[in-house]
Amino acid sequence: MARAKAQIPPAAIVAGKPTVAIVGRPNVGKSTLFNRLVGGRRAIVEDVAGTTRDRLYGEARLGRLAFRVIDTGGLEPAAAEGYPALIRLQVEVAVAEADAIVFLVDADTGLTSADEEVSQLLRERSDKPVVLVANKADNATRREATAEFHRLALGEAIAISAYHDMGLADLGDRLESLLPEVAEEEAPGALRLAIVGRPNVGKSALVNAILGQERVLVSAEPGTTRDAVDTELEYEGQSLVLIDTAGIRRRGKVGRGVEKYSVMRAQEALERADVGLLVLDASEGVAAQDLHIAGYVADAYKGLIVVINKWDLMEDTQEEREEFAEDVLGRLKFAPWAPLAFVSAKTGLNVDGLIELALEVGEVRSQRVATAGLNTLVQKTIAAHRPSGKGKRVPRIRYATQTSISPPTFVFFVNDASLIHFSYRRYLENAIRKQFGFEGTAIRLVFRSRDEE
Repeated sequence: MARAKAQIPPAAIVAGKPTVAIVGRPNVGKSTLFNRLVGGRRAIVEDVAGTTRDRLYGEARLGRLAFRVIDTGGLEPAAAEGYPALIRLQVEVAVAEADAIVFLVDADTGLTSADEEVSQLLRERSDKPVVLVANKADNATRREATAEFHRLALGEAIAISAYHDMGLADLGDRLESLLPEVAEEEAPGALRLAIVGRPNVGKSALVNAILGQERVLVSAEPGTTRDAVDTELEYEGQSLVLIDTAGIRRRGKVGRGVEKYSVMRAQEALERADVGLLVLDASEGVAAQDLHIAGYVADAYKGLIVVINKWDLMEDTQEEREEFAEDVLGRLKFAPWAPLAFVSAKTGLNVDGLIELALEVGEVRSQRVATAGLNTLVQKTIAAHRPSGKGKRVPRIRYATQTSISPPTFVFFVNDASLIHFSYRRYLENAIRKQFGFEGTAIRLVFRSRDEE
């Protein structure tokens, strides 16, 4: 597996900072506010409704608060076709990505029926906190006039003038009280690796080989490790946490008492891990329980590396590795994206390579795909093979966007999510993987119906 670099496009939102979407009817000054927040003329500003059609992303700061901001086109809720309908879709995607919404109104024009329609749409379609902001309030008369916006039932409007840089400190204070506390000061956490597998395949020995010391008890008796043991370490400047776990047996083979709780702890360890290292015994080949454990990892949407331990007992040739890999991947059909690592905890064979591979998978889990590139791929994929419907009901995929990382999560906006068959979901996933990679990690595809947006 070649070293995978996270591709972070300029238009993508990167994890670590909260996100704010600016929405409102046309020509209330959304782009002017966006430019003021990002400290530059990123958005085109004209006194013509509909100038902004796509979403624009920028890095913003208000006082101590650092966040990402999305500029959106003027929202016309009643629009059913043409550019206004496309703009509405862009706004819906921005709202889905945001942690909070700035609903911008015009203090000069005053309350309009379009403002009331946007307000109603936000109440119906989003559970995100909404900050009502009255722009162009650059004199006492306009500031007093903002009281009429109480009719929107969104609380007191914050009076600002984006053009004259007035009132933005109050906006910053309100946003700081609403946004999650994950500002830029938060450092990336350590990569957590859960070492899982059947009893007695060498999991604890592998931990010791990585650490170069007897940190955990190693024994030839199955079931020695009962608790999930966390060990912190640094590898070439990278912070890691190794989670050694008890051997996982099939549900029907789990005994009462201590062994039952050992399996529960192993499953809990997977939940709090980023990557699962599934350890196999090379001398025993692939067992059904190995596939069962791999299923645990995939179902939890974690990274997965299949670690072939005790490789020192095998004839280490390229042909032998390829034959073993073919057997494993042939049975691991639900996770063909999982890379293999041939190691020996006893001799130290390729242990460093395993850690480097785990770091690569952790990096891949932070990869983001630009929305434009994703939708170009989706449209080509649909054109090559359209989804089948149920009777006269035909599924229509309108838009897609990546909403989060670790695991990489893609939301598809469709007319009816129930019409998307499992096989077509897998078809879309395969297309995304072929184009953008994501080797080594599970990815999540979410299909959202119109009435769920």
